[in-house]
Amino acid sequence: MEFFRLPPALLAMVAAFLPAMTALSHTPPPVSYSNILQSRLNPDITISYKEPPPGTCMSAISSQKQYTGYISIPPYTLAPIQQNYSINTFFWFVEARDNPDVSPLTIWLSGGPGTSSMFGLFNEMGPCEVVQLSDGTYGTQANLWGWDRSSNMLFIDQPNEVGFSYDVATNATFDLFSGDVFEPPTPPNPDLPDYMYLNGTFGSSGNFDEEGTTPWAKTANTTEIAARATWHFLQSWLSTFPKYNPGVRSNNTNSQVNGPVGVNLFAESYGGKYAPVFASYFEEQNQARLNGSLSRNGTLEVRLEVVGIINGIIDDLIQDQYFTQFGYNNTYGIKVFNEVDFINGNNDYLNHCAPAILACRAAMSSTDPEGYGDDNNTNQLCEEAQYTCNEITGRIQAGGYYPYDIRQQLPSPDPPAAYQEYLNNETVLAAIGAKVNFTESNPYVQAGFISTGDTIRGGLVEDLANLIRGGVRVALIYGDADYLCNWFGGEAISLALAAELSDYPYAASTVPGTSSPPTYADGFPAAGYAQIVPNKTYVGGVVRQYGNLSFSRIYNAGHFVPYYQPETAFNVFARIINGLEVATGDLVDLSSFGSTGPANSTFTTTATYSPEPTCWVRAWNTSCSGDDTHGMLAGDGVVANGIYYLNSKDMTMPTTSIAAGVPGHPMSSGSPGSAKLTGVYTATSTPSQGAANSLTHSPVVISNFGPLIALLLAFAFGILVML
Repeated sequence: MEFFRLPPALLAMVAAFLPAMTALSHTPPPVSYSNILQSRLNPDITISYKEPPPGTCMSAISSQKQYTGYISIPPYTLAPIQQNYSINTFFWFVEARDNPDVSPLTIWLSGGPGTSSMFGLFNEMGPCEVVQLSDGTYGTQANLWGWDRSSNMLFIDQPNEVGFSYDVATNATFDLFSGDVFEPPTPPNPDLPDYMYLNGTFGSSGNFDEEGTTPWAKTANTTEIAARATWHFLQSWLSTFPKYNPGVRSNNTNSQVNGPVGVNLFAESYGGKYAPVFASYFEEQNQARLNGSLSRNGTLEVRLEVVGIINGIIDDLIQDQYFTQFGYNNTYGIKVFNEVDFINGNNDYLNHCAPAILACRAAMSSTDPEGYGDDNNTNQLCEEAQYTCNEITGRIQAGGYYPYDIRQQLPSPDPPAAYQEYLNNETVLAAIGAKVNFTESNPYVQAGFISTGDTIRGGLVEDLANLIRGGVRVALIYGDADYLCNWFGGEAISLALAAELSDYPYAASTVPGTSSPPTYADGFPAAGYAQIVPNKTYVGGVVRQYGNLSFSRIYNAGHFVPYYQPETAFNVFARIINGLEVATGDLVDLSSFGSTGPANSTFTTTATYSPEPTCWVRAWNTSCSGDDTHGMLAGDGVVANGIYYLNSKDMTMPTTSIAAGVPGHPMSSGSPGSAKLTGVYTATSTPSQGAANSLTHSPVVISNFGPLIALLLAFAFGILVML
């Protein structure tokens, strides 16, 4: 099967780095749900869910409820979008540790486009993390700094075909080495070991459509379409679980199903596209309910309190120019580019990339204003712009640097891939009610978004500005070791967003006789960078905060901030959703608050973080060396618990017994040690010890390598495969 066409200059990179979708040699066992219901708002939509057995995902507090399952949307629900396929969207929900009945609700979306939100759940800020036991198998422990510490958490696998989501469960064979998918299953490839050629059950996105051209025909191929599918998902989820609907609570006098909802939306990486577009669409639907064009009785108001973006690609026209700058003069003194490359990169942006983006956007405004990707000429123009700009992005691979953490050379061990082995265990699949095998990312979904040039299309800064005008708090959070969504570009986005708000707040809203508060265009740039204090021992980063807008730079963190700096990330998150000062956790009046400190963030350090890689079979082309590949093709080496060892003598197991839960067999306590399990830190002073070291949590799996499926596509297209 042909994947999709790449520019000739990138074909060699395809051969070297094209990741394979993970598969399992067994299909999921028959599914049993404790609840199968019709949506209270749309009887054509069904909700199937269950409570996973204790131990499936160990949380800090044993009484925390969890629900996993699917919301099934029939064809043509998204009209006028031509959705001629079923959508079965997987979710995993976990209660807050303390007072879930009155806690906020936070939705988490990983990026890609095409990456499962299970990555965020198990590798970043979810309630549990996967650990390897003394016998080599996998279980879960509670995550001390999981965001369930302060919020109910809802993880959604979207768009369709991503992670555990699917259209029609289809038996298939995956060649883990080449990345090819074969439907129906095919006999084993005699050139590969059996463990590289596996059978399983997946969605049908690997099939070409009737015309034989698009393997992404059963899913969204623009962010605008994905937003509409997620709105329909939320309508049914929130009405099914009113206990966790902030607008419809048991202690609320309004017990109507269609009461208002106050939720937080956090997204990562390509979530820089998702979050603004999704939030804006939710607000459009709210207005449609108010003006009568959408039924109030048959819909819910989705009222957003916070939109948070972690290392997001938000506007390529603003951010792409910083790829070369960050590679030449970054936080860690690493010279990815020499001076000639630096000059050439800047010229390429000015003379080729920026004009191509503007041409795409001009065409879109006249031929595809809704962003549905229905105009082929506009799609082609935007796709070409994406290729043009990615000539700048892809240059980092020449030096062998890991684009999600400039401190590391390829291959990188971060984040761990053990959770993929765990989620593909038959017992776990049955425990959560999964109907398909787990895949971390779906390259066919990503190819669909590439085909419309979705990442190049603009308007997202304006979307975020309108959200702030509507009272939504917008938080931008960037790890300062990330290259592909580097903090230089994130800071530029924050300043562009403030500039978009030159008319807000309005002077008429001030008290007569007092001076008018500055607009965001004046007040945000004038606010200084305050030090973020997550505990008594170190500074976690800096934040510029003005009113409802904040930009945080997190020290010693790669692309996946909660993985690298879990305590700092949690405190920033909790302070944001509670409307506090991000730097200290103090209670402030955001309508008149501005942070104080230096005008610029100038902290620098040296790169000292360099963990050892592990060769994961389910991510062969991103985690394994050339020697590993030669040995595998020659039939040498051994595989144990999803890890390939070229020399069997190198096989290792944890040296100590690790307590962990598995489905039906929880640990005696989910508590990670004697640490405090709830609450957010309020700083009373600033530590003198300086910045946090990298990766402040202890690795829980032996020398594990985190496979980033479609890492090549991040190189080639400048769009992020993870949140």
